[in-house]
Amino acid sequence: MAWTETGQSPLIPVRMLNEYVYCPRLAYLMWVQQEWADSADTIQGKTQHHRVDKEQGDLMPTPGDFPNGKTLRSVTLSDETLGITGKLDIVEFNDGDVSPVDYKHGSRPDNAKGYWDTDAVQLGAQALLLRANGYTVQEGVVYYIASKERVRIAINNEIEQKVRDAVAGLREIAAQPAPPPPMEDSPKCYGCSLVGICLPDEVNVLAKDKKTQADDVRRLYPILGDALPVYVTTPGSHIGKSGETLVIKNRDGEKLEVPFIYASQVAIFGGVNISMPALRSLMYAGIPVSHFSTGGWFYGLSHGMTHKNVMLRRAQFQAAADMGKCIALARRLVWAKIKNSRTMVRRNHPDPPKSVLRELKHLARQAQQAPSLETLLGIEGTAAHVYYGVFHELLKPHGFKATLSFDFHSRNRRPPLDPVNALLSLTYALLTKDFTVTLMSVGFDPFMGFYHQPKYGKPALALDIMEEFRPIIGDSVVINLINNGEINPNDFVWGGVGVALTTRGRKKVIEAYERRLNVVIRHPVFRYKVSYRKLLEVQSRLLGRYLMGEIDEFPSFTPR
Repeated sequence: MAWTETGQSPLIPVRMLNEYVYCPRLAYLMWVQQEWADSADTIQGKTQHHRVDKEQGDLMPTPGDFPNGKTLRSVTLSDETLGITGKLDIVEFNDGDVSPVDYKHGSRPDNAKGYWDTDAVQLGAQALLLRANGYTVQEGVVYYIASKERVRIAINNEIEQKVRDAVAGLREIAAQPAPPPPMEDSPKCYGCSLVGICLPDEVNVLAKDKKTQADDVRRLYPILGDALPVYVTTPGSHIGKSGETLVIKNRDGEKLEVPFIYASQVAIFGGVNISMPALRSLMYAGIPVSHFSTGGWFYGLSHGMTHKNVMLRRAQFQAAADMGKCIALARRLVWAKIKNSRTMVRRNHPDPPKSVLRELKHLARQAQQAPSLETLLGIEGTAAHVYYGVFHELLKPHGFKATLSFDFHSRNRRPPLDPVNALLSLTYALLTKDFTVTLMSVGFDPFMGFYHQPKYGKPALALDIMEEFRPIIGDSVVINLINNGEINPNDFVWGGVGVALTTRGRKKVIEAYERRLNVVIRHPVFRYKVSYRKLLEVQSRLLGRYLMGEIDEFPSFTPR
């Protein structure tokens, strides 16, 4: 909960009263935790509000001294006594009375009242703001844009009491350390812009006192979003902007234009330049820029102001200081990583060695009982040795020369000593980048981990949560690239101390990695279909729900 410098709780925006009446959890997420996500409805609403959002610059006339028919747009008022504030779309002055007019992008509801209770409370709050500032208000108007209808609502004692009850109710839940529980099987969740943040059905399944079954979980968020990462890998390329569009040019004068709304992030490799106007605009739009070396080493991010949900970061740091919680979470992550490594052997080995499967299964069980992080590191290291010991048997390169080039004996890096390790290093770097971006967008500090301990410049939390995805995403990309003949020895450069990918080879890896993220699978816990790309966000948000105490255990991702 945010507080003012005087220790008093902040004024409640009247819009939040609307959200509270609709769904208390939604109001908490939006006001207390400062969560937000646009949907088609919110974007349409912003467009429709464009005219009334323009301030006229005129001052409010003195109460009782104004001409009939006067209209003001976008008027901001506050009431310190009631503790609310708000921007009124339109204020109309007639016959000594003042009427607030609130624009709603939908149609007038087909019910006896002709309006929604949520709209009446918001309009009533606006009327109380006007009264608190000395104006006489008898009624207000809700204008439903879709049906082009004005609905008059009398501001009586009943409406006024509903406003006061909403103010008291919202203040009460805002003082709590966690949001109210989600509604169960509510039709209100459909179309809610924050449903992918709230995860109502998922939280209800994982909460111990709920009766929701996994087979009943609704996938209320889209499998894939409209925005995708933009990769710029060609040396000498320049990234600029024109209006709300990125303009990318290479040395040959070829140009690519990408509207900001279709870019989830921008990844820059090596000698690529970006203009300050483009960088500032990306920051303002909340689109992070990832920086990589030419060889694919992930350096860091350029981003705008960090997420405002300080409560989540506080819970993260408190948990990181609790060794019991660190070990409990680390056990889950390492267990899932070993289990998924075993799955990769079962899927891709022509004759999976029973001894390897048995050893990995045994190590996964040991991970669940590890008494310390040091013991867990030893178990993970042993499992990696067993897994990478047969990794070359999962590869089926095309041709004799390719077989020699893709020979693999052990995992190595900085620099990678063979093509397979070069591929693994790049896919892991891309996965680190995506989890770092995702965790920041959710509200975490990606540098404070639980299993990987803090170290300067290392995104420890991203490395933590990506553990279970290394085999399923990173290793899978490498196996498919080699086994499908998509990459060959000509895509690598052999140096005196290691192997690096060429620009063409790097593009092939990025394309294969992005294809993998778009693969749709059935979630092993919730049973619905979801893409790997969206799953990164879902797991990150569920980690937040776990740390905030809404669910009792972080759900590991272990597909068959």
